[in-house]
Amino acid sequence: MIDRRLAIVGAVFVASVVPQPRIEAQSTPGPYARIATLRPHDGDTVDFEAGYLRHLEFHRQAKDSWVWYGWSIWAGERQRWFVYATFGHSAESLDHPVPPGEDERDNVSNVTPHAEFTGNALYEFLPALSRGTGVPTPRAELTTVDVASGSARTFEAAIAAAQSMLQGETLWYRMVAGGPMPRYLRLRPRPSLASVLEGQAEQSLPEKIHSVIVKTTIEILNLRPAMSYGLPAARP
Repeated sequence: MIDRRLAIVGAVFVASVVPQPRIEAQSTPGPYARIATLRPHDGDTVDFEAGYLRHLEFHRQAKDSWVWYGWSIWAGERQRWFVYATFGHSAESLDHPVPPGEDERDNVSNVTPHAEFTGNALYEFLPALSRGTGVPTPRAELTTVDVASGSARTFEAAIAAAQSMLQGETLWYRMVAGGPMPRYLRLRPRPSLASVLEGQAEQSLPEKIHSVIVKTTIEILNLRPAMSYGLPAARP
């Protein structure tokens, strides 16, 4: 799933003239995630979803070993935008996606006529700040936090200090490349909307770091199983 917007720094996979080696399975899991967004054209949602499903079929035919999550943004200013993401990668495995040139051609044929690529970034999972494995369960509350330049250590220290008080699965990621930095994402995977709302007590960030936060955005994501690929079995 290659983002055609080549201006996104550090988040582009370039097709070499030499065929890239393939791996059938990711034998060395790691902390890295790729998270990207698509904005379906107004009035074109049905065709976008059909085209995206055709693109997932390309991944099946290419024997892609990665797991891809697909979510629709249900609550937030980006309502109805589409988020797709893959988690738990080593740096080495990120060099071996499905053939980039073929992936791009299939995207151009099936996805780009119906949607705009609006972002594509690499993130590193932060286990010291989190509770969970770094690979989310389906429904999720997504919080994006932009932090003032030079304040990343202060922010991470405060979040880590509160880690022991977390009750539910809470996954923190630091942006490595792909947008304004420093930027952090927090995913709070939950089984239902009710459980998201019941966990509002854990939603707030520590007061002592409010002064270093530039912007915070909270959105709710709905998993789209049919628009995902290779999802693991649901956890009990």
